[in-house]
Amino acid sequence: MVGGSLAGVTAVDELRGQGWDGPITLVGDEPWAAYARPPLSKGVLKGTEDAGALVLPESGEAEVLTGTRATGLDLTARRVRVRNDDGSADDLPYDALVIATGARARTLGHPGERTLRTLDDALRLRAGVTRSRSLLVIGGGFLGMEIASVAAELGLSVTVVDVRTPLVTTLGPYLAGLFGRAAYERGVRTVVAPDGVTPAPYGAELADGTRLEADLVVTAVGCRPNTEWLEGSGLTLLGGVVVDERCRAGAPDIVAVGDVAAFPTGDGRFRRTPHWDSAIGQARAGVAALLNGDSAPPYTPRPYFWTEAFGLAVKLAGVLPAAGEPAVLKGSAEARSALLRWDDPHHPVAAALNHRIPVARLRALAAA
Repeated sequence: MVGGSLAGVTAVDELRGQGWDGPITLVGDEPWAAYARPPLSKGVLKGTEDAGALVLPESGEAEVLTGTRATGLDLTARRVRVRNDDGSADDLPYDALVIATGARARTLGHPGERTLRTLDDALRLRAGVTRSRSLLVIGGGFLGMEIASVAAELGLSVTVVDVRTPLVTTLGPYLAGLFGRAAYERGVRTVVAPDGVTPAPYGAELADGTRLEADLVVTAVGCRPNTEWLEGSGLTLLGGVVVDERCRAGAPDIVAVGDVAAFPTGDGRFRRTPHWDSAIGQARAGVAALLNGDSAPPYTPRPYFWTEAFGLAVKLAGVLPAAGEPAVLKGSAEARSALLRWDDPHHPVAAALNHRIPVARLRALAAA
């Protein structure tokens, strides 16, 4: 298993659960075992959640090599080249290989740029937030708005800038409007810059020359798959490791799962889905393919997402963004507690806004 990630740990547990009793080695480049990432932009950044509580349980009986980075793959010799923290190099043999190297934060290249992807990132950003009075967030997706929410709650003056209305491309206009109003009520300023943003020290500049300044600037504009170590290996890399419907990477006994995997969309294209639910589902499907080959069931995406910001917690099932106005099945959107459904025949979506509901039932509502 290359990648000390949720997908890698899930694959270990799934292998053991399916009866594999041979040795398993889990390689991770961070100095600790796998941990949960969603709390990084919430409880850890806020200072209410201890970093030690994020570590994922290692119930799969694997040898875990931390601080070890994969640098190459030899398909013929069936070996993964790695470099350790002390500078030494090794070749690790494999009979079967799970690629779960995930992704890293996409950057814009300005001096002193801060991002939030790892536990170290979260702790450094937490320290920066406590020393600052103002924050500029470049990027209005899930992560950017979660960071903005925490900073506003901690008393900072917060500005979010994006080329589009925050969250509109992920949630759709209806829910994006609800989050936008909630952000405004908490004093967060949002700036839409359709012509782009040029980062600069302690701020950013818009195309019309307007300068946005802050004590602290954070970039939250997506992620890039960690595939550099696979270049020249013979695997197909196209915005990630290209896989088939069973997460097989086009070479014998190799699967790719989680944020690094580019999964077929059914129309000839491939797409990464860097979300918690996809990492788990793909890891299970990839292990089944390693053990059972073509008789393993294909991975069927069942999209499920969640975010929490500005007093709104939303869970969603279905293909996003949600188009148009939803039907209100329960509660009231104005009261900010509701069960919603979009009945688009091509992209049905169900959402629970500040409303408790089991994930299975939310998915059933979307499917219905």
